[in-house]
Amino acid sequence: MDTLNDLAEDLKLLGDKTRLTILTLLKEREWCVCEFVDLFDISQPAVSQHLRKLKSSGLVKEQKRGQWVYYSLNIEDKPHVKAILNLTPDASDILLHLNKPSKTACCE
Repeated sequence: MDTLNDLAEDLKLLGDKTRLTILTLLKEREWCVCEFVDLFDISQPAVSQHLRKLKSSGLVKEQKRGQWVYYSLNIEDKPHVKAILNLTPDASDILLHLNKPSKTACCE
C-alpha cells in the first residue's frame, strides 16, 4: 500500500500545470528560482511554494550558491515520473510558447 500512496502523491503533484512545467524544464538543466519567477510571471513566494512541494516529495533537489538556490531533477528512483516526463515537450517548445528567452540574467 505504501507504493500506491507514493504513486498517488507523485501523480497529485504532477497534476498541477505549473509543477509539471517546472519538472519538464528541469529535464534539460538546473534552474534558479529567480528564472522560474520570471518565466511564470508569478510571485517568488508562489514559485517557492511549488518548489517546496516538489522538494518535499523528493522529485527535485536544491543547491544553494551564494544568494541563489538552484533546482534539479531527482527522479532516478521514480520510473513513473520519468515515463510521464518523456511525454512532455522540450524546454525550447515551452519557452517559445511562453515567449520567453532560454536563460535570464537574474542570477548571474
